[in-house]
Amino acid sequence: MMQEILDRVDWQKSSLLPVIVQDVQNNEVLMMAYMDKEALELSLSTKIAHYYSRSKQRIWKKGESSGHIQTIHSFYIDCDNDTLLIKVTQEGVACHTGRRSCFFTELESGESNDNVEVNPHAMYGVIDTLYHTIQERKNADPKTSWTAKLFSKGDNTILKKVVEEAGEFSFAYKDDDEGEMIYEAADLTYHMLVALAAKNISPDRIKQELARRFDMSGIAEKNSRED
Repeated sequence: MMQEILDRVDWQKSSLLPVIVQDVQNNEVLMMAYMDKEALELSLSTKIAHYYSRSKQRIWKKGESSGHIQTIHSFYIDCDNDTLLIKVTQEGVACHTGRRSCFFTELESGESNDNVEVNPHAMYGVIDTLYHTIQERKNADPKTSWTAKLFSKGDNTILKKVVEEAGEFSFAYKDDDEGEMIYEAADLTYHMLVALAAKNISPDRIKQELARRFDMSGIAEKNSRED
């Protein structure tokens, strides 16, 4: 039965299925995401929304960090068999910014609904929140945003700041200045996240790589890169 359902999707067009997510109570559009076959199968079997994250490059259970899961009530497929609509009960909020819906910015005016319901730091932690904030700053005014200014100046400036902050951290380490080490490590982390954001590499992928290395010794990991 499960395979029959999966076969209704036209996977020839793409291995990723766009999914529109609506609130079951009022039909508010909460977000848009993607499912591959595995994510769709998990969503069908558990009735909890699972997606394929293109930034994390892995299956992602909605709410796995925040607890803001989506319980699925119904699935609909469009006339071309290549787009899905699901109706859900949303626990908490849908958007990583802490807003109810991901659609809060008016395109023509650029005006946003600032009705933040939940502190994103509490949902995702400071690193993920900072990364998402950096991504949002890409389109900000370089005159008012340091992050936007870095992006506007390009790769050389971004990389120069990474090297500069790594040097500042090294000097603080050599001076055995604990306060400066913490301060410079924060600066270095921020500028590394800017560099990652420039290439759309989620910090989750760094966590995945670090987790992979737990399964091998440091020497074995180094040797694997030299082969």
